[in-house]
Amino acid sequence: MEHDITLSLEDAQSLSQRILRKTGFSEGHVEAITRSMVAAQRDECHSHGLYRLLGIVETARMGGLDPQAVPEVIDQAPGIVKVDAHYGSSLLAFEQGLAPLQEKAERNGIAVLMINHCFHFSALWSEVEALSARGLAGLAMNPTHAFVAPAGGVRALLGTNPFAFSWPRPGGTPYTFDFATSVVARGEIELHRRAGNAIPDDWALDDQGQPTTEATAALAGAMLPFGGHKGSALSTMIELLAGPLIGDALSHETQAANEDGTGQPCHGELVMALSPRAFLGEQSEAGLLHAEKLFEEILGQGARLPSKRRFEARARSLTSGVSIPAALYRDLKALVDDNTPRPHA
Repeated sequence: MEHDITLSLEDAQSLSQRILRKTGFSEGHVEAITRSMVAAQRDECHSHGLYRLLGIVETARMGGLDPQAVPEVIDQAPGIVKVDAHYGSSLLAFEQGLAPLQEKAERNGIAVLMINHCFHFSALWSEVEALSARGLAGLAMNPTHAFVAPAGGVRALLGTNPFAFSWPRPGGTPYTFDFATSVVARGEIELHRRAGNAIPDDWALDDQGQPTTEATAALAGAMLPFGGHKGSALSTMIELLAGPLIGDALSHETQAANEDGTGQPCHGELVMALSPRAFLGEQSEAGLLHAEKLFEEILGQGARLPSKRRFEARARSLTSGVSIPAALYRDLKALVDDNTPRPHA
């Protein structure tokens, strides 16, 4: 059995940067994508870490996104910031919309960032945590491609449609959750496929609409929503809010990039920021301390807060580095060593 490869955070960052630069991404995209990928790997979110570089490089190679795209920030309305990603990665678009989103939230109490025409492939928790680090409560959501059957259905129609929330906590890590509205993130099934492992029989259906434990059959069929009709309804809500509401695509209207160049992998993202300072004024600090009573009660029952394991992993990685499978490391190194021409400006 092959051992995992351990990298320092600096080496992980350098590997990501070299891959993206060779692929033809502008320096702004290189840095924004690397920040997200290394942060996910640091927090042991393996399905959204360095592994995701394989997908974005392949998407760029097939023309599914523009690695040189320059996001356009638009003052859409008093409480709305619009960023047209122009078919580039969502991460740089988010970073450029963050400051005006905060300004509007602090002035109005609540503000929305709508990102259009973006290629989204990353975890959402890093974005909502960027808001809570600024003293804001944050929500984020986006459709994906049609990977999930609605409750009671047998064919893919909805996206995995992730949803994230973060709440600022005085002097501590934020209260954060981030989950797909499918039973599991699609990347988890892909990791099972790469490892040759079976999946639980309640994760997905094959292309005949039957439950399957084979990862390859699941990827060719349809994933299932978590919680049956409840997860299906939440997923539909995300389709509407991050699709038609912001003038962008529904999951079933998009397709992954392909060799023919006919794929349409880009869609929209919706981010909401709420300012305790604007809501409560001089009482905002008291409001945050009031919230701490709820967290204390949860912990007092022996329950844990979401992201606890992730924050523990972060502490480990800051001293010990990150580990990835040897096969994945070889695949990533091949992207650096490969002499195949890449998209460029």
